[in-house]
Amino acid sequence: MANHPSAAKRARQSVRRTAVNRLRRSRVKTSMKKVEAAITGGDKEAARAALKAAQPEMHRAVGKGVMAKNTVARKLSRLSARIKSL
Repeated sequence: MANHPSAAKRARQSVRRTAVNRLRRSRVKTSMKKVEAAITGGDKEAARAALKAAQPEMHRAVGKGVMAKNTVARKLSRLSARIKSL
């Protein structure tokens, strides 16, 4: 338990930020799964559309500090390469 008002505030902020970051990470994972599903289904146009929708989510996660820049770059690169090979 926090002993100072500032420590109590930081604890409250931490709880809220953890929840927000969890939601952001979940949205990224969901959008990536949609791309994966379209790729495994063999539908190139659906996969492209899903990737186009997933890119802003992933870049937003980088901007908010939820994910690392190189991690997102690697994942986007691999997904786009898989779509290209369809």
